Amino acid sequence: MLTLAFTCCVLLITILHQSKISHSIQQQQPVLIQCQCNEEKCGNFSIPFPFHLNNSNSCSSVFSSAFSLNCSNSTTLYLNIGVRSYKVFEFFSDGVLVDFPGITSCRQYNDLNSFGFSRNDHFGVSVDNVIGLYDCEDSSLCKTGCETNNLPGCDDDVNGNGSPACCYPLSDHSVWKVGDGFSGFSKYGCRGFSSWVVERGTNTGKRGVKLEWAIPRNTSKSVCATNSNTVNATTVAAGVRCLCKDGFVGDGFVNGTGCLKSCIKNGKEAYGQDCFTKRRSEKEFVIVAGVLAPAFVIVSLLALFCLLKRPVNGATLFDHDQGHFGSRISFRKACRTRFFTYHELEEATRGFKDAQKLVESTNGSIYAGVLGDGSHIAVHRLQCDSERDLIQVISRVDILTAILHRNLARLLGCCIESGIVPLIVYEYPANGTLEEHLQKSSENKTDLDWYKRLTIAAETASVLAFLQYEICPPIFHRGLKSGYIFLDEDFSVKISGFGLVIDHSNLELGNSIHNKNDVYDFGVLLLEMITGSKHIDQPTAALQKIRSSKLEEIVDPSLYYHELPIFRREQIEIVADLAMRCMLFGRDGKIGMIDVAKELVHIAKESLDGDHSKRGRALQETFSNSSLLQMISMSPESIHHVP
Repeated sequence: MLTLAFTCCVLLITILHQSKISHSIQQQQPVLIQCQCNEEKCGNFSIPFPFHLNNSNSCSSVFSSAFSLNCSNSTTLYLNIGVRSYKVFEFFSDGVLVDFPGITSCRQYNDLNSFGFSRNDHFGVSVDNVIGLYDCEDSSLCKTGCETNNLPGCDDDVNGNGSPACCYPLSDHSVWKVGDGFSGFSKYGCRGFSSWVVERGTNTGKRGVKLEWAIPRNTSKSVCATNSNTVNATTVAAGVRCLCKDGFVGDGFVNGTGCLKSCIKNGKEAYGQDCFTKRRSEKEFVIVAGVLAPAFVIVSLLALFCLLKRPVNGATLFDHDQGHFGSRISFRKACRTRFFTYHELEEATRGFKDAQKLVESTNGSIYAGVLGDGSHIAVHRLQCDSERDLIQVISRVDILTAILHRNLARLLGCCIESGIVPLIVYEYPANGTLEEHLQKSSENKTDLDWYKRLTIAAETASVLAFLQYEICPPIFHRGLKSGYIFLDEDFSVKISGFGLVIDHSNLELGNSIHNKNDVYDFGVLLLEMITGSKHIDQPTAALQKIRSSKLEEIVDPSLYYHELPIFRREQIEIVADLAMRCMLFGRDGKIGMIDVAKELVHIAKESLDGDHSKRGRALQETFSNSSLLQMISMSPESIHHVP
């Protein structure tokens, strides 16, 4: 009898708990309201919100006319901007790929004035475009880096004669600025151009011009769905887009698909109601209740006694049988580039052997590797101790992927598999790391002269200042080391290894602390570049030498300090003094990264005045045309975060 009573009691409690939980979850499920725009089609195109056909009465909005499309012959889509009509090739989450207006067939190259558009309140020429230029009299604008892309000709043959002799990625910003048209290339004597969009994580272009789209900021509050954020557009002034928060997927718009819960169920990604425990059907409940009713009547008192005496165990209210943390997170949303398998990266790094390790710190370890196709990569192995850490990693990978800057290491993709620490994959440039050159740890690494070291220091400080003062929320490195600084074939900086997991012990002072630590770490880096040494006692010993005017005793012998011109030695002394100030005052907040960048760029520009080499002119152009220089030329008080 007692056994039966106990069994019935457990069954009763289980049913009550499951019914209660199921009911509460059912109440919390988001309701997805889909606009009929999402059902519109034209040929093979499914038209995403906010785009819609111009004859649709159900999809009108405050910005309907800007995103209206024409469907010609039920097969071909056209986007009308002003008096021009652009054939649509493809939609992206942040843009649309279009053809040149007024042409009926592919042209190998087009007139510089033929596109006829730069930007308006809703569209702008995307920085993801790579431009092929023809018959240019001045080849200084041609960039060697983009020649590795496969840019198909009109016959779609990526290996054919369609690849241009001169290409320029709009993300470079040294010649082309956001808001410019294409006619500006005429000052280099260019007579024609073609355009491709090269998506992040790939090297194959798609013919056409990608236009970034956005909505006016003052309309975002009324059109962005619950569980979404607004993100700033890159090329549309005062433009924003709606973006679902981590753990949710969709287009982010109230009248679009909104933001659906995303989760992992049975090893597969699921969405919406599938992420919640389904409520038992009424029929099933009636059957179970009918079978157990007699037993409940007989042992009702014993069951009540059992219920009152049974200790409450909160763990029973939740499903702990996850196998690993993070099962409710949208991995696919975070890694918008390429998904790598753990096995693929394990093979590339030879099982993550120590011989492949480039650097190790609290930010994690980075390993060099080679993929099956011969591509050189750097794999950042992070340590996540909780689901909260993993959510942070996913969020920050998403942010870093969206930032375009020439001095950030190119993020190729990631690997986040069950029970395995997250892995971030970067492109690994030809010249390895700054540490390898300074420590001469590899036979094929060359000595860096002072000119290269100064340029590397200026570029590093500049990109750190950019991330801290131009990105909102600001991004801090949280562990800068020479091993995290990659160098490409031109010894240009590519920074990697950002600290993607944040210590939540002091959130209020978090940004201030990380800013100060970045400045201190940069001071240590400057000393390493001057001395060529990274011994654990090096900062203290170096400071003593600098204070006692014995700098020459610690300068890297490979710099041949005493044989350098006087102005070069003065530069080393100035940079050494800057390094000392970074370490002494950086953690007190008396000197910020913006101040450091300003000083180093000023020194580097002075150094270029007497340098008429090709690299000298290129660097002068880089600094003089970069928006970053304009930023650090301002007073710190005039710099503010993007709202």
